[in-house]
Amino acid sequence: MDVIQAIRDRRSINFFEPGRDISAQTMRDLLELANLAPSSMNLQPWRVIVVNDPERKKALRQCAFDQPKVEEASAVLIMIADPRAVEENIDQVLESWVRLGYIKPEAVDMYRGLAGKLYGTGDSLTRNFFAVKNTSLYAMNVMIAAKGLGLETHPMDGFDEGAVKKAFSIPGDKIVPMLLAIGYLKSGFTPLPRAYRRNFEDFVTMNSYR
Repeated sequence: MDVIQAIRDRRSINFFEPGRDISAQTMRDLLELANLAPSSMNLQPWRVIVVNDPERKKALRQCAFDQPKVEEASAVLIMIADPRAVEENIDQVLESWVRLGYIKPEAVDMYRGLAGKLYGTGDSLTRNFFAVKNTSLYAMNVMIAAKGLGLETHPMDGFDEGAVKKAFSIPGDKIVPMLLAIGYLKSGFTPLPRAYRRNFEDFVTMNSYR
């Protein structure tokens, strides 16, 4: 599917075809494709738990206010923002920059220091914002790529983060910005027309907020 058409056609689907699986290869292809998402300094501060086992989906449903789509979807992706990605990933990032000719070896220490200044300490609000906003870029890539592969999605904000962390052994320093239900549209179901979207003039100004 053309990317413009995928953006136009993507919807947040509440009704998935129960019992229809996504193959392991398709899921891998999808998540690797989405991994081309941009991130600040290419630090890629995201992790994903693919929940497709029926019993684990049942447990996740209890963490998500009993929403049926958690069990009906082929899988639910737990999107995890990792504030520690700066320390964990920066060496590989800088090594690749040197190898590919983006920077000279003598600039490595400067960029490592810059990352520390830009993203703050590991437990700071600045660091948490860094992790969440970049993980959200990844999640949007998943949704667009999924549409291109014939899949439907629904990003979910309705869940108890603490309960999700406990049930799925997610460390306390990680952040769960969203769950992402993914699967196939339920047979015979036609989504209602797209709901209200603001006009261009309602959210765009030029060169200043006012």
